[in-house]
Amino acid sequence: MCFVVFAFDCHPDYLLILGANRDEYHARPAAPAHFWEEAPDMLAGKDLLQSGTWMGISRQGRFAALTNYRDPASLKPEAPSRGRLVKDYLCSASDPLSYIDRLAASREVYNGYNLLLMSQLGMWHYSNRTGSPLKISPGIHGLSNHLLDTPWPKVERGKDYLGHIIKDSKDVSVDRLFELLSDRRQAPDPYLPQTGVSLRWERLLSSIFIQSDAYGTRSSTVLLVERGGNVHFYERTFGKEGQKAGVDIVYQFPAAFSQPNSA
Repeated sequence: MCFVVFAFDCHPDYLLILGANRDEYHARPAAPAHFWEEAPDMLAGKDLLQSGTWMGISRQGRFAALTNYRDPASLKPEAPSRGRLVKDYLCSASDPLSYIDRLAASREVYNGYNLLLMSQLGMWHYSNRTGSPLKISPGIHGLSNHLLDTPWPKVERGKDYLGHIIKDSKDVSVDRLFELLSDRRQAPDPYLPQTGVSLRWERLLSSIFIQSDAYGTRSSTVLLVERGGNVHFYERTFGKEGQKAGVDIVYQFPAAFSQPNSA
């Protein structure tokens, strides 16, 4: 996962409103979102190379998403797969803070990452680059390949767009959320971050939706979690040229997320 924008605990009907893009090399095999045979209460896509996942949600009331922290200078080629961190949390009985505490001992083993972890107790951000959990406050937030709410152009644009979606109507439009995730505009050079990749790559990676022959947005996900606990999950996949591939995947089911309205 390389782009996530979400509204947490700030809408009268929804505890979580989220849009996310998974960007990856097209040659890396993956399965679309499904309930796993070995974890039948967990809905997530599956990385067929390392058997992890980038984002998922469980009937027990757990949500997790992961983005990489872009810093090629510190890359460890033999580091373990970060996608297993999402899977392990969703299949555990741990609350977010207990799980984060367990990660502290191995934080240096992994390449840089960000985790979003949610349960009935709330929502937290954790990065092994900071080593400190951050409780997420009610509001609109964004995450790409740096830390939570780092003001990269696409993060700021996504947060602003999501704010308009929520403000314009009490009924959250799934179509407009997918429209947000389809934005292919690249940031002007003066506003590009400097993360250690070439200027060409900084330009390519600066759009919300990424398109190139070798690497790009493989899937877009819209997730709505009602305050009563009902989950609405929509996934759209894409081919090498950025064209839609197949039909949208839709799941709706109850989960243990019920929380009172504090918006």
